[in-house]
Amino acid sequence: MNKQHAQLIAAMTRYDVGDAKRIQHFMKVHDYAATIASLEDVDAETRFVLETAAIVHDIGIHLCEQKYGSSNGKLQKQEGPAEASKLLLATGGYTEAQIERVCWRGGHHHSYQNIDGIDYQILVEADFLVNIYEDNLSPETTRKVKETIFKTSAGKSLLEAIYLA
Repeated sequence: MNKQHAQLIAAMTRYDVGDAKRIQHFMKVHDYAATIASLEDVDAETRFVLETAAIVHDIGIHLCEQKYGSSNGKLQKQEGPAEASKLLLATGGYTEAQIERVCWRGGHHHSYQNIDGIDYQILVEADFLVNIYEDNLSPETTRKVKETIFKTSAGKSLLEAIYLA
């Protein structure tokens, strides 16, 4: 892990202070995303953006719960990008293009149609690898997710080994 991501993880942990579930969730999504990206030989810049997006992908949850009493995907898409942008700017070291891409990816990680780019695909897969466990999805649902959502060889292999063995 590079120092910039370590600093962002520390900042995101402070952002989610006291919420072990949220902190553990983004840490696991980050680790799965980094693993899949490495196994898929994703280039360094794309991987950097992906790992950044994985860390902040659910940043809108607390704000949505406070404002709306819900944190559904549509609300996260509405509130998350601005929160992520603020945190990335405060942490420093990100270009405008990187911030824009990270915020878009994070805001759309619950949208599974028209996935454009390996970073977006891997973010969705990594989030599912964690959510299958956290949401206790059935083997039948997990198989359907594998068939309809997963595209990378590494993501499919991890899903099979963890949940369908």
